[in-house]
Amino acid sequence: MVKLFIGNLPREATEQEIRSLFEQYGKVLECDIIKNYGFVHIEDKTAAEDAIRNLHHYKLHGVNINVEASKNKSKASTKLHVGNISPTCTNMELRAKFEEYGSVIECDIVKDYAFVHMERAEDAVEAIRGLDNTEFQGSVHAAVLAAVLNRGCFQQDGGARGLLSNSCVHNKVC
Repeated sequence: MVKLFIGNLPREATEQEIRSLFEQYGKVLECDIIKNYGFVHIEDKTAAEDAIRNLHHYKLHGVNINVEASKNKSKASTKLHVGNISPTCTNMELRAKFEEYGSVIECDIVKDYAFVHMERAEDAVEAIRGLDNTEFQGSVHAAVLAAVLNRGCFQQDGGARGLLSNSCVHNKVC
């Protein structure tokens, strides 16, 4: 799996549009837009290289987009979806809250929800147990398992909810 960064996205760009654009070059595992940039996780290195070569400076809605390999070190991680984020909450504040439970690799707020990537699955489960349905900055958060980026997934005990990506072999809510 290769994570690509897409910069300078026009406001009109949609996740489905970006996904379709990149699927011309290979299987897209994940696609997220955050303001005027986004990330696409593409299945293999050759497909990623083809996408970069053909889509860097591609004109989308009259704007030249930037496509490059993400600079984030590729580590297996556990991805959490955090819902009901307060509009005043910053990435740094949310990251600090989750770092109370373990190492956070990445934290991205998208509108009123966020994705937090934790290095260890065990820490992610503890964060879910400690933070799900708790108040932070005036909002009650819902923290749930989104996916394990190495494309495996695991079942949680204690009844914690989990949202799994389409690529999860179980393809069901844990």
